[in-house]
Amino acid sequence: MAFTLLARLIKPIMFASVALTWGNNVYANSDDDKRSEFIDVGVLIPNAVLDIRYFGHHNFVGKPIDGYNAPKCLLHNSAATALKKVQNAAQNEGLSLKVFDCYRPQRAVDHFVRWVNDLEDTRTKAEFYPNLGKDKLLGDYIAAKSGHSRGSTIDLTLVDAKGKELDMGSPFDMFDTLSNTDDPRISAEQKANRYKLKTLMTDAGFAPYSMEWWHFTYQPQAYPATYFDFVVE
Repeated sequence: MAFTLLARLIKPIMFASVALTWGNNVYANSDDDKRSEFIDVGVLIPNAVLDIRYFGHHNFVGKPIDGYNAPKCLLHNSAATALKKVQNAAQNEGLSLKVFDCYRPQRAVDHFVRWVNDLEDTRTKAEFYPNLGKDKLLGDYIAAKSGHSRGSTIDLTLVDAKGKELDMGSPFDMFDTLSNTDDPRISAEQKANRYKLKTLMTDAGFAPYSMEWWHFTYQPQAYPATYFDFVVE
């Protein structure tokens, strides 16, 4: 009798917790998160270069990010299939894709938000946000919810036949207007390189983000209102 009563008391609490998770459109349970629909891009496109920044220390936080247990690029199968077409087109021009980030767990986004709210930690300012106060990053550059967590958004650049990155005028994840695709300060060559990447991506169905030349989202997104939280492994 005591066990039955206890179970009746606990059960509503458990359901309330699950409802809260689903109400925010976050799938935290790996059994429910559609993980099987995500593809390892490194396997699908083995000749693409992977430089998964949030797995290591070379990123704006300065250390590995929560949820990145392996340096892998995971994407929903629809976006991954389209990305393979981009790689084929790039190779026809003697180029290749270099990928910085793909699917991003919600716990990683939460890690970003904790970092941006710690105004005393400015170790990476010189490289990643030299002209902005850290308090200005939340919003346009760092959001509490990211399209990356839907599995259709990717951050990337182009490299030549020797693996050297094309000059894009600003490095990946530099939070500055200089990273805007059409910033007037970049050279003609840098603009041409940005537009080469943009054309390759848009031809395959990816939409650009004007504030970050490296950021593209496949359209239509498979789960436009969902933010997944399974780890990258």
